[in-house]
Amino acid sequence: MNNINILVTGGNGQLGSELKELEIKFPQYHFVFTDVEMLDICNHQAVASFIEVNQITTIINCAAYTAVDKAEEQFELADKINHLAVANFAQIARDKNIQLVHISTDYVFDGTSHKPYTETVTPNPRSVYGKTKLDGELAMQKINPKNSIIIRTSWVYSQFGNNFVKTMLRLGKAHKKLSVVADQIGTPTNAADLAKAILTILPKINNKTVDLFHYSNEGICSWYDFANTIFQIEGLSVRLTPIETKDYPTPAERPFYSVLNKRKIKEVYKITIPYWRDSLISVL
Repeated sequence: MNNINILVTGGNGQLGSELKELEIKFPQYHFVFTDVEMLDICNHQAVASFIEVNQITTIINCAAYTAVDKAEEQFELADKINHLAVANFAQIARDKNIQLVHISTDYVFDGTSHKPYTETVTPNPRSVYGKTKLDGELAMQKINPKNSIIIRTSWVYSQFGNNFVKTMLRLGKAHKKLSVVADQIGTPTNAADLAKAILTILPKINNKTVDLFHYSNEGICSWYDFANTIFQIEGLSVRLTPIETKDYPTPAERPFYSVLNKRKIKEVYKITIPYWRDSLISVL
């Protein structure tokens, strides 16, 4: 492809915003960022004509319904954005022979494993959010646009939007004592690292069937460890109490263990992934 015109959906979200930040470092790409006001991703005709008018050659779908607890009551809306819109993109990508990179989640797993999840493990989501994200993956794999991939990620945070890091900083400045869940284990992902990885691997994607990859930062921790590290780096003296998930009930069930195995993406695309603490320091 001579002109690489990239449509980024969810352009104002954490990942979309980080892709915007990187625009200047990847002059070989021309980006078109959209959000819900600008493009209805569930409307097949609207998306197809938008792609035609802007001569899009690649779609990076960062749009998602991510309100995990609200999704328990708003199944239809979550399904529309996380599943039907993805099927829509996949159909258009296949028809127009364009590349699709879709972002998915660790919530497709039930969290009962004790070793990092590889791409071959059978998903078993326990929440509406996880189920609708998995349905999106399955629809994309069934439609099967070529040169397209799904990247599952976990615990995303960044300098933009609402996320755990910002919440902890806000609470840590307002309170001397906090309780944080210590029995859910995973890996934080700096959206800037994921954005850079996506733009780096784009030209190397070459597959006949939709391929699946896992990406998060390196290392593992609990939410309690994560909060503790945020306060240490920021020099905030907060007395943290570790609590169990049952002490902090939420409408949606979270996976207890959702560490992703990243070996495949590292081997296929020859990328190195930063350690979560190092990335956290650079963001803070």
